[in-house]
Parts: sequence; structure tokens; C-alpha cells
Amino acid sequence: MSQRSIPSRTSQRRLKSWLFLAAAVIVFLGVVIFAQASMNSGNGSFGSAAKQGEAAADGSGADTGDSAARTGFETRDPADPMAIGDADAPVVLVEWTDMRCPYCAVFNQETLPTIVDEYVEAGTVRIEVRDVAFFGEASETASVAARAAGEQGRFMEYLDAVYAAAPAEGHPDLPVDQLIGFAEEVGVPDIAKFTADLEDPALRAAVQQSTATAQQLGVTGVPFFAVGTDALSGAQPIDAFRSFLDAAIEAAPDSAG
Repeated sequence: MSQRSIPSRTSQRRLKSWLFLAAAVIVFLGVVIFAQASMNSGNGSFGSAAKQGEAAADGSGADTGDSAARTGFETRDPADPMAIGDADAPVVLVEWTDMRCPYCAVFNQETLPTIVDEYVEAGTVRIEVRDVAFFGEASETASVAARAAGEQGRFMEYLDAVYAAAPAEGHPDLPVDQLIGFAEEVGVPDIAKFTADLEDPALRAAVQQSTATAQQLGVTGVPFFAVGTDALSGAQPIDAFRSFLDAAIEAAPDSAG
């Protein structure tokens, strides 16, 4: 009868290390698979959970029937102060942006004007902005200021002013007196109302909700863009946006003819 050998302590340690490594690899692969299922980074697609859309979640506009069913994020609300372009345009480009984000400033300064000239003015693309506050309370207050300007019809102009003044590097401080200065610069009609609106809890809650919705959708970095459930991330060159938008226009049902 043979005697069963007892593993040495060294062998036991090696076995435990191997089992720990194997478990770590399994966990890592699970995280990767989940992340890929939720959203592909760069030029890709949102996952099925994100496809439920944010129109109902952020309350920024009513569901508009066929167009809302066709895409996951647009609202096509003609009264939306945070949008430019025809509400019936074949394609809606949804942009997530933070007022203190340096790359958002780059996109606004270098790429957005061309998109407006070539697509928005042509009636083929509408742009809807979703604000987020990823860089602290100062970002949140700046978004409140932009929304306050939007209450008086100057949202997009306000964004332009903030991003035009952005430093070459880092995040701007954007103190309250500067935020008021931007409002004066872009011609907000009632500065007293604008200043009072900076303390409006409803505007701050709207910014917080927009930020939370973006995070729930998997938007963790800005600028970030979506057409329907197709996504594009970062301040990419204009040619990347041309390819992205041209493909969406070609595929849009309303673009035929």
C-alpha cells in the first residue's frame, strides 16, 4: 500500500498564489466585459441600459414620438435654450460638457464653429448640450450661470464666452464676479435677475441631475458626444466629426431626397 505524499509548505503557498492570481484574472475579465457591454470608448456605441435615454431622466424636454423612439438621448424640444439648430433636423448631436473642462474649450473654439457652419446652418444637424459638473463645485456654479443665461436666451453665447476665456492649461477658477462679467459680455438683458438666479436651487438641482444622469449612462469624461446610440469622445479633429456626422446623416430616415 503506497503512502500518499503530503504537499510541502512551499507547494501549498504556490497553489494559493496561483488560485489568487486566477481569481484576480477572472474578476478583471468580468469588469472588462461589463465595461465593453455598457459603452465602447471613442467612436462606438452605448450599451442597452443607456439606450433607454435621458429625456425622461433630466426633464429637459417632452418625448417627441417617432424621433424619441428612434434615438436614445435627443429631446428635440423647440423651446430648449441649451440647443441650436432645427428641431426637425435629420440628426441630433448631443454634447456633454463641463464649463471648466479644457478639452471642452478646445472643441468649442476649434471645432464647433465649423460644425455650425457646415451642418447646423444647413439644417442637417441640431446640437443639444448636456451640462455636467465633473470638476467640483466651481463647475456646478458655472453650469448654473450658463443655465441662468439660458433663462434669458443666451445659453450658447454664454458657453462661447466662458470657453473663449479658458486658460491654455488647467481648469479656470470661474469666480462669481467673472461669471457675472460673462453675462454682461454676451448681453444678458437683466443682469440683476441673472445674479439672483445664481442662487436658484432649482437651477442647481437641474445641473446635479444632469451630472448624475450622465454618470448613470457611463459618461465619465468630457467632451462626449452621441448621435442616437453611437458615441464619439474627446476633442477630436473636425474630420472625425465630419465622418461621424456624415454617416449619421446618410443613415437618417429624414435625410432621403
